[in-house]
Amino acid sequence: MPKKKIFILLPDGVGLRNFAFSNFYKIGIEKKFDITYWNNTPFDLTSLGFNEIKIKNARSYPLTEGYKNARKHIELNLNIKKENDSSYDNYRFPFSYRTLKIAVKSYLTRFLITIYNSEKGLKKVRERVVNNEKKTDFFSQCIKTLQNNKPDFVFCTNQRPLLAIAPILAAQELKIPTGTFIFSWDNLPKATMVIETDYYFVWSEHMKTELQKYYSYIKENQIFVVGTPQFECHFDQESIIDKNQFFNKYDLDLNKKYICYSGDDFVTCPDDPQYLSDTADALRKLNEEENSSLGIIFRRCPVDFSSRYDDVLQKNKDLITSIDPIWEKIGEDWDTILPTKEDVKLLSNTIFHSEMVVNLGSSMVFDYACFKKPCAYLNYDVADKIQVDWSVSKIYNYIHFRSMPNKNAVIWLNSSDEIADKIKLALKQSDETIENAQKWFKIINQHPAQDSSKRIWETIMKILH
Repeated sequence: MPKKKIFILLPDGVGLRNFAFSNFYKIGIEKKFDITYWNNTPFDLTSLGFNEIKIKNARSYPLTEGYKNARKHIELNLNIKKENDSSYDNYRFPFSYRTLKIAVKSYLTRFLITIYNSEKGLKKVRERVVNNEKKTDFFSQCIKTLQNNKPDFVFCTNQRPLLAIAPILAAQELKIPTGTFIFSWDNLPKATMVIETDYYFVWSEHMKTELQKYYSYIKENQIFVVGTPQFECHFDQESIIDKNQFFNKYDLDLNKKYICYSGDDFVTCPDDPQYLSDTADALRKLNEEENSSLGIIFRRCPVDFSSRYDDVLQKNKDLITSIDPIWEKIGEDWDTILPTKEDVKLLSNTIFHSEMVVNLGSSMVFDYACFKKPCAYLNYDVADKIQVDWSVSKIYNYIHFRSMPNKNAVIWLNSSDEIADKIKLALKQSDETIENAQKWFKIINQHPAQDSSKRIWETIMKILH
C-alpha cells in the first residue's frame, strides 16, 4: 500500500515548536507517512532533514483582514448577548488610528461590525472571506502546488492566521480533506477562528465542548481530542543536562536554589518589571531573615525584546540571573519572532533546575505541573501603574480561567507583602497545590501528555481510512 502523503501547513512561526521541534515528524515517519511541510515561515526546515515546499509571495485579499477583525468582534458581541456575560469584552484590542493606513483599516472594521452584527451577518462575513480569498493569486498558486503534489491530507498547525485561508480553501476545492489544530488553551473564547476545515484537533474534552459551543456549525464527528505537543518536550529525559553543567553554562550559583520568574509581554502585563522587583525584594527579605540562599532565574517573554526590565536587573544583579529564550527575531511583528529547537530544551532545563515559577496567569503553570513543581500567580495591582485602566482583575476574568477546578491549583500572591511568606511555604510544602495543578492540567490537556503527537497521527490515519 502506498504511503499517504501529508502536507503540514505552517502559515506562521507559532507552529514550529509543536510540529517541527517536537517528535511529531519522527513519529509520522515511523507510522509510514510521506510528510511535506508547506512552509510560510523564514525557517529552513531542510536543515532538520525535513521535506518542505516554501510558500512564496503569500498575500490575502485586501479586505480580508477587515472582515477577519469584524468577525472577531461580532462573535464576541454574540457571545455576550447569548450568555449575558461582559467578560468577553476583555478579549478586544482597542482600535488604532496612529497612521492613515491603520486608521482606514479600523474604520472599515467598525463599519463591517455595524452592518453585520448578527448571526446572519456573521455568516455573510464568513462567506465574503471565502469568496474574496478565492479571487487571489495566492489561491491560484495553492491550487497549482496541490495539483502538482497531490497530498492525501492537509493539516494546518494554527487556526488563526489570514494566510492559512487560501491554502485550506484550495485543498477543499480539490476535495482534499483538511484539518486544523487549535493552537492555544485560551483561543476559542477569544474568537480567534479564521479558517474552517473538515476536521478539528483539540487539546481536551473541555476544548471540544468549547468548540461546539462557540461554533455550532461544527459537528461532533469533525472534532478529535488529541492533546498538544507543546508539553511533550518535558518528558524527554535525554534533553535534561546535569545541574553542574546547567549552572556553569548560565553562571548560576551552585549554592543557591532558584525561583523562575516568567515574564509577560507588555500588553498582557505593562507593570511586569515592578512585579519582578517585588519578587526580588521578597527573596532578599527571605535570604536575610531565614538565612536562606535563594535566587531568581528571569525568563522574559520570548516576543519581548524591550529594555523595560534593565533597571530592575541592574539593581538586583546579585539576585537575578536573566536566561533569555533562544528565539530569532525575523521582523518587527510578534508573529515574526520564531522559536528555535534549542529553546525547547532550554525551557525544560530551566524548569528542571528551578524550584517553582512566579508569573501573571500564564500557561507556565502546566509546564511546571509536568515536573511536579508549583506555580504562583501574581494577583494585585501595583501602586504606580503604567496604564491606569489596566488591572490584574482583567487577566483573571478571562473565560479560560474558569476551567480551574480548584482555586488552590496555584499559589495566589495577593499583595507584595505576601510574596516572601508564600514562597517560603511553597518551598517547604506544596503537595496540595501541585496535585490541584495536575488536576487542572488534565482538564486542559489530554493525558498522557507525552503522547499527543502519536494521537494526532493516529487520528489522521483514522480519517484517511
